[in-house]
Amino acid sequence: MAKYFHNAKKLDANGIVDDFWLIEADGIIQDVGSGIVPQTLLPANVETVDLSGSWFTPGFIDIHCHGGGGYSFDEDLVSIRSAIKTHRTHGTTRSVLSLVANPVTTLCASLEHIADLCDSDPTILGSHLEGPFLSEARKGAHNPVYLRAPDSEAIEALIGASRETLRQVTIAPELPGAMDAMDQLVDAGIRVAVGHTDADYATTRSAFDHGATILTHAFNAMNGIHHRAPGPVVAAIDDDRVFIELILDGLHVHPRVASLLIESSPSRIVLVTDAMAAAGAEDGDYRLGSLNVTVADSVATLSGTDTIAGSTLTLDLAFQNAVSILQVDPINAVSAVTKVPAKALGLDATLGVIERGYQADFNTFDHAFKLSRTWVSGDLVQT
Repeated sequence: MAKYFHNAKKLDANGIVDDFWLIEADGIIQDVGSGIVPQTLLPANVETVDLSGSWFTPGFIDIHCHGGGGYSFDEDLVSIRSAIKTHRTHGTTRSVLSLVANPVTTLCASLEHIADLCDSDPTILGSHLEGPFLSEARKGAHNPVYLRAPDSEAIEALIGASRETLRQVTIAPELPGAMDAMDQLVDAGIRVAVGHTDADYATTRSAFDHGATILTHAFNAMNGIHHRAPGPVVAAIDDDRVFIELILDGLHVHPRVASLLIESSPSRIVLVTDAMAAAGAEDGDYRLGSLNVTVADSVATLSGTDTIAGSTLTLDLAFQNAVSILQVDPINAVSAVTKVPAKALGLDATLGVIERGYQADFNTFDHAFKLSRTWVSGDLVQT
């Protein structure tokens, strides 16, 4: 049944519209406008949804997430679906499923599972390999046993296993063969990200010239900004082709530093969760790939260490942090969880804004930007 949403305060990358209305059918936005809807546009037997003046945004898109609800994306299909469901209840309507470093054969099996899910669930946008092509010096919460330099045979095996659902691969550009691997991935239509790297400014710029277009979780697992060594973050800021991931939980990046980054590149920031299994779940002991993780006070660390092991963040909280704590312009904030991630993946023709012809994925928020309801393809998500 078609739906008529009205009495909304629309907020998306194109701006704010009061007294907004929208007609949805078959999961696609059919018409939009403000004020009084022309009766000739309303389908017969349409369901009316009064939004009571709530903020009305596109559904959120997370391009870097490892799990949630007690489950990881490298487990069985039931566990993957459970993890996705957790993030759906926090406003994420489209997800890229991220995998940590493992043997290539293990990663191929995980990519095949995700490809199977993509066949039946279009809200799963594909997969992201955060490993194994990472620097051991900047490994973070990746098992060093499985880190390796890229080669064409491994890349080809991973691409084949994914059946055209591999969206993004993170690579440390200083590794032997990294630039050739980037060329190979870009030629296959896959986004390349720079991350978990000990690269300097010049090497990172070279990676961008080889087609890398994303910086994986800025400031984390890479060189910072030094007055004589600007590093990967400045290289990304300087290059308009590059989208910059940011984990906005107040832990991974200090809020003041996060503000500086957003101010420097407001149209290229992608808020991500980098969430592991404990997102939306209780403190306790978990696994991230092959490693043990302890979560205390919602902070995930490798067990027995102080090494951060992903986050317990959800995108609704990242968005709220941007608007309420960092005082980011709401249009820029919502863009960073909708339009910009869609653009980073090349999917902005159908996702990321509330316009005719786009997917009917929506969130509503109260005056304090607390999430209240979510729709995916026009269907209300049950919490």
